[in-house]
Amino acid sequence: MTQPPFFVADTADLRGERLVLRGQEARHAMAARRLAVGEQAYLTDGAGTVAQCVVAGTRSGELELSVLDVTTEPSPEPSLTVVQAIPKGDRGELAVELLTEVGADVIVPWAAGRCVAQWRGERAAKALARWQSASVQAAKQSRRAWFPQIPPQADLPAVVSRVRTAAMAVLLDPVAPARLADLKVPAAGEIILIVGPEGGIAPAEQETLVAAGATGARLGPTVLRASSAGAMAASVVLARTSRW
Repeated sequence: MTQPPFFVADTADLRGERLVLRGQEARHAMAARRLAVGEQAYLTDGAGTVAQCVVAGTRSGELELSVLDVTTEPSPEPSLTVVQAIPKGDRGELAVELLTEVGADVIVPWAAGRCVAQWRGERAAKALARWQSASVQAAKQSRRAWFPQIPPQADLPAVVSRVRTAAMAVLLDPVAPARLADLKVPAAGEIILIVGPEGGIAPAEQETLVAAGATGARLGPTVLRASSAGAMAASVVLARTSRW
């Protein structure tokens, strides 16, 4: 049986008995999903609140819904942050989609030294917007009540600052002696996974991150692309928490 689709709405709109969906979300609901009167849909603010609704009426560019029930999910614990070195081309959006589907709570674009792609000036704002848009679409498809946060790109000092306050920080390294699957995963706090670029993390960056508290660990016998390594690592970690 097909599950009702997810759409995005403001928190305040989810608290009333009726609401009207407009703009892109309404167009998607009516043109792509072809929702009709009497069909159900879920609306979320991406910050834990989900409203179960039924379509009450349709008109040009608008979808009227009656709210049947509203629930609020607690924020996920432990939280998972993935520091993702910026891949070239559209592999960044692919990485974001996969990480969102798996369950990452924060995805930090990292301007690592060996990144081929460079976010500068207007390009940085446009690239960040593409990552954020990819995350929202993947979160809706995954039926997530909490959408990932994607802050502006971070440099090495910003990543180090995050590592120092984390409950657990792991630097993915294909030649590390420790296996990610063998590391003890905390039940609470922030878990950070650091994914380097295709060319690997520069030795100086690696030394700095390890000195800040990150532990090097390998995923397995094969070397994954930067766009998929984070999602695979997140799966290994989350499978050992109460979240999965």
